[in-house]
Order: sequence, then structure tokens, then C-alpha cells
Amino acid sequence: MGQLNSKELAMSFLGIPAVSATKVPKERVKHQYHMRQTGVLIATCLSYASFYIIRQVVQDEEIPLRHQYGFSVGEIGIILSAFGIGYGISKFIMGFVADRVSMKRFLILALYGSAIANLFFAWTRSFGVMIVLMLINSVFQGVGAPVCQREVSLWFAKRTRGTAYAIWSAAHNFGAFFCVVTIEAAAAAFSGSISAIFITSSIVAAVIGTLMYLINSERPETYGLPDINTYSDSVELNENGGTTAGSITKKSVWKVFLKDILCNKMVWAVSLASMSFYICRYGILSWIPSYLPTKGFSANTARWIVGEYELFLIPAVIFFGFVSDLLKGRRALVTFCLTIVMIGALCLYFFAPDKALILVGLFISGACIYAPLDLVGLMVNEAVPKYAVGVSTGFMGFFQYIFGDTIATALIGELVDRFGWGASSVVIFSAGGLCFLLSLYLTYSERHIINMEKRANSLTPAEKAALEDPLSADEEVLKAAEAKVKGKKKAAK
Repeated sequence: MGQLNSKELAMSFLGIPAVSATKVPKERVKHQYHMRQTGVLIATCLSYASFYIIRQVVQDEEIPLRHQYGFSVGEIGIILSAFGIGYGISKFIMGFVADRVSMKRFLILALYGSAIANLFFAWTRSFGVMIVLMLINSVFQGVGAPVCQREVSLWFAKRTRGTAYAIWSAAHNFGAFFCVVTIEAAAAAFSGSISAIFITSSIVAAVIGTLMYLINSERPETYGLPDINTYSDSVELNENGGTTAGSITKKSVWKVFLKDILCNKMVWAVSLASMSFYICRYGILSWIPSYLPTKGFSANTARWIVGEYELFLIPAVIFFGFVSDLLKGRRALVTFCLTIVMIGALCLYFFAPDKALILVGLFISGACIYAPLDLVGLMVNEAVPKYAVGVSTGFMGFFQYIFGDTIATALIGELVDRFGWGASSVVIFSAGGLCFLLSLYLTYSERHIINMEKRANSLTPAEKAALEDPLSADEEVLKAAEAKVKGKKKAAK
């Protein structure tokens, strides 16, 4: 038996596992599905939280880094934006890869790589080296979201996906909070050593990730289970009335990108909305430790507020994800309503004279930023076939981080250095206005899609099958099904 070369060995480890030849008996399908859904949800949540335990350290330690290493606010902004640029590019590329490899194995390898890169921060004070390390770390971090979002899309039906996705999305809030806990514990144990903080966060994240690998799963068909649309007896459509079923495709990467992403109006609108929310998100979050002390808060209090802020947002994100399920998948409608509240809360955060009102504005605006970010992340995945979920996540991530995060960190950092904190509010309110306009457009588009899905789910089994597999369907049946879905009075003869 010949030995595998390094490329063949990597592909055998990372390749998508084959469909199981042994099918689970019908009477055991529900139990097996529920068991693996639970494992997938826990594994994706805690694995993603582990990525955040690593990535938040520089942001949470920005004041010690400025004082001990002599960095300015602008330099910290550049370091953070280096991560954003690298992460945006990586997330875009890794989205293509995530759709074509083993999900659980790709996820754990990326987490290990991020933990190792984070370790090297412990042994440098060089501004240039830190930028390079942030870029390397961002490459591995870019794997997390595409893989986790693909897992959620493949394991949960649309009627419950809003809640499941929100629970996963809230994991980064938990991870950011636990990062603060890890930092404080390491600082207390090692006399405030920044090096010890970087080392501790890497070890904690790697240990959690390893445990989660053991309970994670691949796509349902790997274990002899039906795909999620078959299991839930539901049809999901895009804006053109085409089905979004099918987790694997023989189409080339370029054809997937061109047809399912670049020519998809919903993907563009959702990605631009997400970019705008990211400007609001990081324009607030990245600068809490520096902005709140200008309002009379101590530096230590401001740092703990970051952790409390992240923890507070967890139930808010999950609640509004659940609300979107109750409203039969109206993610955009919920996003639009929250955007209006967000703009009002930001007025309190920036202009209220009282500390208590500032905190009220901070926490309410946070809930109204993070919940829509969760919902638009799900919306972009539901706008494409399941074989393109990773690509859609990466495409949206490119806008989030190359433009959104860079504007919120590097640009705001430079503007604050030159013009003061009032400049940051101008940037954030401008982004909020764009959020309003795009979420309004998405609300109307979503209504059209949901109406088509209602008609599709009332079709006969033969017509549903034709929509799911148009290439092998009877032409007359397919035409009749498409006509009914699009609301035409008569099917084409």
C-alpha cells in the first residue's frame, strides 16, 4: 500500500465525509436528529466563543498596551484595523473552502492555529510585529464564522433557525465576556503581566475547542439521516423563486460566486446593511475603554463595562432571533424596527449628561446593533443555496471587516486624535442612517420571498420534488409548480 503525500493526507483529513450507506431507521430519525442538533449547537457556540477569547485580548487591553508599550490611540486603532482587514479577506476566502471540506476538522485546526499565533504576542512589544501577528491570527480566525454558519444552516429548519442561529451568534458575546474574565484572572495570578494574559487566553481557548470537537458533527447525510429540508418537510426559496436546498454542488467555485453571490440582489443588500451595522458595532465596542473615561468613568470600570455589555446582549440577541421565528422568518422586519430604536439609544450614549443615561443608551443601542447583526447574518445564508452558505458568509464578512471594521477602528481612531470624540458620533450616525434605508428595502423583499414560500409549501409532494430537483423533474410538473409559487393564475402548458 503506497504512502500518501502531504497534499493527499491533508485532503483525506479535510475532505467532506461521504454519505452513509446505512440509513437510520425512521423510528430513530427524530431522536438522532435532536441529539446531533444539540451537539452541533453546543459545539459551534463554545468553539466560536473560544475564537473570541483569543481575538478580544488586544482590544480589551488597549489601555495597558498604551501605557506599558507607549502606543497612541491611533496606533491601537491601526493594530485593530490590521486584524479587521486580514479577517475580512480571510473570511471571504475561507467561506469558499468551508463549503467544500469537513466542517468540524477545519474548525478545530483553525482554532489551534489562532491560539498558536496569539502566543507570540507574549514575546513582543514591537508595533510592526504586532501588526503582522494580528494579520496571521486573522487568517485562522476567518474560518470560524463560515463553518459554524454552514453547520447551523444544514442542521436546523427555517422555522427554528432564527433561534438556533441567535444562540450561536450570542456565543461571541459570551466569548468576549469570558475573555474579560480570563484577562482579570491571568492579571491577578501573574501580577498584571500582559504576556501571561496572551498565553492564558490561548491555552483556555485550545482546551475548550478540543472538547467541542468531540461532540461536533458533519452534515446529516454523513450519519444516515435525511437532509434538513426533507426532515422538516419544508421548501426554502430565494428571491427568484428558486430552491435553496442542496448542501453540495458540482458547480465550479467561480460559477457559484458569479450566479449565487454576485448576481444576487439580496446578498448585496444584506452585506451592505451588515457593513453599516458593523461600523456601529465596532465604533462603539472598540472604543468603550477609551471613550467612557472621558465621561467620568474609571479605566477599570470601563473595562468591566465591556464585559457586562457583552453579557447583557446575549439574551437580547436570542430573544429577537426567537421573535423572528414567531413572525414566520421575518428577519428584516425585526431588523428595521430595531434600527429605529438603535438610533434613539445612540443619541443618549453620545449626548446624555448623566452617567446612568449614558449606560442606558450604551446597553440599549448594543441590543439593537447585535440583534440585527445576528439576523442579517442569517438572512444572507437563507438568500443562497446551502452549498453556498460559507461563500455568502465570507462575502458579507469582506464588507463587514474590510470596510465596516476599518472605518470603525482606524478611521475613528485617527478622527478622534485630530478632532475629538464628537467625530466618532458623526461616523456612527451616518452608518445608522444607511442601516435604516437598507433594512427598509430588505423588509419589502423579504415579504415577497415569504409569500412564495407559503405557496411552495402548499404544493403536492410531486411538485415539491420537482422544485427541489429541477434537472430530473418532469417538465410539465416543474412548470406548474413554478407558476404556482410565483402566484400566476395559470400554469404554463
